[in-house]
Amino acid sequence: MNLSVDLKVIKVGLLITLLSLIFSIGMGITFGAKEEVFKNYISKNVAMYPEVHDKKSTAKIWRYAQRAHFHAGGIASYSLALLLIILLSKMKDSYKRLSSTLIGIGTLYPFAWYSIYVMAPIIGRGAAKHHILTESIVYISVGSVIIGTVILFGSLFFNTFNEEK
Repeated sequence: MNLSVDLKVIKVGLLITLLSLIFSIGMGITFGAKEEVFKNYISKNVAMYPEVHDKKSTAKIWRYAQRAHFHAGGIASYSLALLLIILLSKMKDSYKRLSSTLIGIGTLYPFAWYSIYVMAPIIGRGAAKHHILTESIVYISVGSVIIGTVILFGSLFFNTFNEEK
């Protein structure tokens, strides 16, 4: 079987998704090679700003870094599957482009966890979770993946957004 598919229509979403997957892989490699870099960053800053921390801070902040890694790998992986479905669907190219880009933007959600990891040792866990950067990443990425998935579902199950025959 000779398969040739033009990826141009999903290239933006595919690029963002692959970069998110690379982020996950990179974090995993870094955890394996130099986990202490992450842990030292946390403990050094928690000690420097004790007024915004409790006994659980160090462990919880370390968990935020892990969540960034886990979410990046998981979300990017299932997003690749969604992009393949979009590519092979009967959707109009303009909607393929839109939905794949939105789903790609959705893969940026793990960067919210990463931003919490970076900020929490300095400003505290609660402040980091509610920081405008963190909340912006969450709302934009989650909203994007929902809209992109709704477009895909509309195409697959209700024949909306599809090429007319």
